[in-house]
Amino acid sequence: MSDLSVQQMAERVSQLMEDRLDVRGRDLPAKLRDGGSQLPRKLRHEAAMLAEAADLARNPKLLPRLDRVRLARAHDALTRHLSRLGRSERRRDALRGIATSVVLSLLLVAALFVATLVWRGFL
Repeated sequence: MSDLSVQQMAERVSQLMEDRLDVRGRDLPAKLRDGGSQLPRKLRHEAAMLAEAADLARNPKLLPRLDRVRLARAHDALTRHLSRLGRSERRRDALRGIATSVVLSLLLVAALFVATLVWRGFL
């Protein structure tokens, strides 16, 4: 694994984050700052490690310090997770969240209405 392949791995994860999570940014660390919360905690840590390794790989003297096996594992896990995400699934999840919020709000209003009627003595 040369420093070019570390850069390529970081660029691939960065591109997948842009495509699948609609996160904008100049590079992987910027995308992690803006949209890292959309990743699971373990994968967020792996992505941060990959971003740091890409930064270290720019210096040839620091390149031997990189754990190549762990970086490859992190890249595989991130690409596997991000490749599975689809726009339709995200849209469906967003709509489900909105519907849940609306239903809970209506239930709360109904409960307050009934409580008011009981308090005023109408029920």
